[in-house]
Amino acid sequence: MKSIRLIALAVVLLAGGMAATAQTSNAILFTENGEKFTAILNGLRQNEKPETNVKIQGLNANFYKLKIIFENEALGQNNFNLGIEPGTETTYVIKQNKKNEYVLRPMSMVPIAEAPPTPASTQVVTFNPSAPAYTGEEVVTQQVTTTTTTSGTPPAGGGVSMGISVGDAGGSFNMNVSGFDNMGGTSTQQTTITTTTTTTSSGSNPVYSAPPPSTPPPAYLPGYNGAVGCAVPVAQGEFQSMKRSISTKTFEESKLTLAKQVINNNCLFSDQVLEIMQLFTFEDSKLDFAKYAYSRTYDIGNYYKVNDAFTFESSIDELNAFINSRR
Repeated sequence: MKSIRLIALAVVLLAGGMAATAQTSNAILFTENGEKFTAILNGLRQNEKPETNVKIQGLNANFYKLKIIFENEALGQNNFNLGIEPGTETTYVIKQNKKNEYVLRPMSMVPIAEAPPTPASTQVVTFNPSAPAYTGEEVVTQQVTTTTTTSGTPPAGGGVSMGISVGDAGGSFNMNVSGFDNMGGTSTQQTTITTTTTTTSSGSNPVYSAPPPSTPPPAYLPGYNGAVGCAVPVAQGEFQSMKRSISTKTFEESKLTLAKQVINNNCLFSDQVLEIMQLFTFEDSKLDFAKYAYSRTYDIGNYYKVNDAFTFESSIDELNAFINSRR
C-alpha cells in the first residue's frame, strides 16, 4: 500500500512539473498614437504587415529581445527588453516620453485563463522559434505583360475593276471588288514576364540579424531563462541580514552608501533590488541604487520590476537609457 501511495505521489508531482513546464504566455503590443509597426522578437518577424495592435501568443520564456520597426521610416526603429511572467497575458504600450523617445511600458497583466476576448482589430500571431530569421530583406515578385498586335495583309490575286459608261439617257458607274473576301485580320499576342526582386532595407531600417542564442543559466530562479548579469545569487537568509543592516541607518546618504557596500561582492535578484530601493525615501537615491545594482543583478531580464519603486516616469526613462547604454 505504501508503494502505491509513493507511486501516486510521484505521478502527481510529475504531472505538476509538466504543467508548469508547458505553461506559456501572451504579449499584446500596441502604440499609444496609432503608429503602425512590425514586431521582431528574438530576430524573428511576427506580423507580416505593419499593424497598430499585435498579440503574440505561445511564449515560453521570461525574457525576449524586441525590435519595433515603424512603417513610417521617419520614426525609425527601437530595441527593447521584453519581460513576461509565465502563464500570463501582459499588455504593453509603445509610447513617446517627454524626450520624444519611444519607450515600452507594461500596462496590465492577467492570468491567461482570465484574459478578455481579443478584439478583431488586433493581429494575433503565434511565436514560432523555428521560423527563418528576419534579415531586413523583402522579396517582391512582379509580373509584366506585353501585348504585340499584328495587322493582316490582303492575299495575292485580289484586285479592283471599275467601269464607266455614258449613254443618251445618262451615265452609269459600276465597281467590282474581288479577291478580298479572306483578307487577314488583326492578331494579338500576349507575353507575361515574371521577375523576383530581393530588396534590402536601408536608411533608418538597416539589416537586422538575430542575436546569438544565450547559454541557459543555472536554475537559481525556476522558470527563468533570460539574460544573466552576475553568477550566483545571494542566499535569501543572507539577503535579509543585508537588508536589516541597511534599514538601521537613519540618514538617506548612509543607507545608500551601506547598500552599495553590501552588494559590491554579492549578486541579487531583481525582486531583492526592488526591496532595497523601497528602503529609501528620495527618488534620487532609488535611481542611484538601481543604476549601481544593475550589473550586480542575476535576472536582468526581469529588471523592469524595479520600476515599481519609482514615483516619477522620468526616473524610469533615465534608468532605461542607462541600461541601453550598457549594452
